[in-house]
Amino acid sequence: MSLEPSAALRQAMSRLATGVCVVTTTVDGHDHAMTANAFTSVSLEPPLVLLCVRLDSGFQDAVSTARRWGVSVLAEEHRRVASWLSTPGRPLQGQLTRVPHHRGESGVVLLDGALATMECETVEEHVAGDHVIVVAEVIRADHADSGSPLVYYRSTYTSTR
Repeated sequence: MSLEPSAALRQAMSRLATGVCVVTTTVDGHDHAMTANAFTSVSLEPPLVLLCVRLDSGFQDAVSTARRWGVSVLAEEHRRVASWLSTPGRPLQGQLTRVPHHRGESGVVLLDGALATMECETVEEHVAGDHVIVVAEVIRADHADSGSPLVYYRSTYTSTR
């Protein structure tokens, strides 16, 4: 039995271990957050990253409106945070109240204990299939000196230990 191309791609890509991050932005005083693993660097000069966001998600509307957003690269201790912020239908109000965090210099939420954090400003958006590829310049970045990453592999969160 052969799989449809999208199902086959989903299965194939689940074999690619990826890091997990939380992406945040603020619109009209409301914080928006989502768990993502479709995030990567693009260029060092200038410092660019990209994020893929579903077209039909509320976060896509928020990040497109705000243009400034934060990225927190998750440590293995953030497994419950990653699960919570990837839960469909969770309320916008208070979604970060149980997540230890602080604000970066640009005002975006950054998670406490993250392996790395970045504050970004969108420079381009490209629609590709059912997603938007958001390209942004990194305006500030920081990292921890230790910790183990949270990894997404075979559709589950795991660690490298």
